[in-house]
Order: sequence, then structure tokens, then C-alpha cells
Amino acid sequence: MTTTVYGLTGGVGMGKSTAASILKKKGVPVLDTDELARQVVEPGEPALVEIVDQFGDGIVDPAGRLDRAKMAQQVFGDDTMREQLEAIIHPRVRERWQEKISEWREQQLRAGVVVIPLLFEVEAQDQFDVVLCVACSASTQHKRLRQREWDDEHIAARIAAQMDITEKMKLADLVLWSEGDVDVLSEQINRILQ
Repeated sequence: MTTTVYGLTGGVGMGKSTAASILKKKGVPVLDTDELARQVVEPGEPALVEIVDQFGDGIVDPAGRLDRAKMAQQVFGDDTMREQLEAIIHPRVRERWQEKISEWREQQLRAGVVVIPLLFEVEAQDQFDVVLCVACSASTQHKRLRQREWDDEHIAARIAAQMDITEKMKLADLVLWSEGDVDVLSEQINRILQ
């Protein structure tokens, strides 16, 4: 059996986590690269040492963990700093998800999904059989991000740090429209998996 490996991407606040959750409930293994990005900066990991060397120990909390909020404050809005951080984290994350895809193929699973918010930005599209893009309207995106208690400045910086959603939609093989309720998204996912 050939394993179909899906890359799942989309804009911030557009429903990637919801789509991933639906896929998991349907029995499809899902690997979230945001989770991998957290793992590679755990205390004792080489990436954390590099980040401290690059940005100073002010970005580490008293317990020796990366202060993600402080780090985000520093890098979002500063392209050079963001690129320096990504150069440390992205290769390590890529290595881990590539290992997982190899495992899925060895196990001959029917399908597997890797969630990568910056899939096109890191030019990973060729690693997947099918690229899915989760998208919604800009107004729905803003509403969802405000529910996370983000202010307009933070929202604008996070959106600016990603490729425009219309561009992602054009580059993707399939688009999951997450404007409606969860059942609508679930039905779209059913069709894809069949």
C-alpha cells in the first residue's frame, strides 16, 4: 500500500488546528510542526543553545526554558531576526517530520498529515503527495485572532510574516474552506480522504 502524505497549511487563525483535529478523529496520524518547533527548543537541545547565543539569555525564563512570548515580541516585525531564528529551528523541525514520513511509509499507513504553517515559505511542497490549504475570509481570520486576545498590531505582524493566503490557495493542490461550521469542514475532509 502506498502512503498518501498530505501537507496541511493555511493562514494564522484560519482553521489548521481544527482541520488537524478532524483528521485525527478520522484515524489519520497528524504531526504538527508547531509541536516539533517547541520540542527542538527544550532545555538541553542544541537549538536553544544557538538561540541564546544569537539573541541573548534575556529570552530564557528563570526555569531555563525559551520565553516564547518574549521571543515572538522580538522577532515578529523584524524580518532579519525572524530569519535568524527560523534558520536555527526550521532545519531541525524538517529533519524530524521527514523521519516521521519515512516511518509512516515503512508502516504502509494509508495516509499521514504534516501541519506546516509556513509550508510554501520553507519550500517544502515537493515533500508531499497532496498539499491542503485551510483558508477563510480576512474578517473571520481577524475575529478568530481577536478571540485569542491578540491586538491589531500583533495580528498584522503575524499575518505579514506569512505568505498571502490567496497565494497559498493558488499553490495548494486542494483548498479547505473553513468559513462555515466544523461539520462543513469535516465533510470537505471526508471527500478528500475518499
